[in-house]
Amino acid sequence: MTALLAIGWYPELRGILIVIIAVTVLCGSIYLILGTNMGARLGFLVTLTALAGWMFLMGAIWWSYGKGLLGPDTAWKPVAGKTVIQSTPALISTGVLREPFSGTGNYTDDAEAIEQLLVKDGWLKLDSALPSFQQAGSAGGVFLEESKAFKVGEFQVVNVFERGGERSPEFFGGRVDFLAFFHKPHYALAEIAPLVPQRTEPGRAPARPVIDVTQPHQYVYMIRDLGSKRQPAGIITISSLVMFLTLCWLLHRRDQHVAVNRSAKALPAKA
Repeated sequence: MTALLAIGWYPELRGILIVIIAVTVLCGSIYLILGTNMGARLGFLVTLTALAGWMFLMGAIWWSYGKGLLGPDTAWKPVAGKTVIQSTPALISTGVLREPFSGTGNYTDDAEAIEQLLVKDGWLKLDSALPSFQQAGSAGGVFLEESKAFKVGEFQVVNVFERGGERSPEFFGGRVDFLAFFHKPHYALAEIAPLVPQRTEPGRAPARPVIDVTQPHQYVYMIRDLGSKRQPAGIITISSLVMFLTLCWLLHRRDQHVAVNRSAKALPAKA
């Protein structure tokens, strides 16, 4: 009794029990009604067919609207071996810049020159008010902290550039793109500026961040992972459809056997 009462304190066990009881009551009650009218075997087959059809409809709705059981969502991922770029020559060796560039010694002027070269090379500079700027900047800051190049509060994201990500095929000038299943790699480059260390005093508001012009800017190179948000729903839809069609074929085959047996002549009864 104590063990049964303790189940209420664990939400995961309680949720599992609720699902088991709900499925048993829902499917079991339908099977009980059909079994009393059709027999145990036929009632079970009809109940299982109805369940597969219902799962197919539910999975199709989840797959269409991106609801229900979802997979990993889209996110920015680090480019292997090229995530944190701490020097100007590394921009060229990693393939971010195609045109050679030699620094002038003034880190502020170098950052502006690199910005112009990136735009000239096909990178799109994002406005800081766009949500894509905030998402890429936040991901770049996390990767920079994980690499232990900077700590929290020691840097600021000043620019975000992106390139690629085009979808195909598109029709009517891109107005119809629901068939665009193919994507080119989508890259983002977050420009990081180090900040001047500020002394914090108790009871006073933190000082406004000031960019340290004596240190070079660093860059975080990322690639967009499209994720698999609708993959679980797609698997449920396809597998349920296959099961539903197979069970329907079994029911049809049984009806054919019953029709043949009923059309046959009755055997004479023996005395």
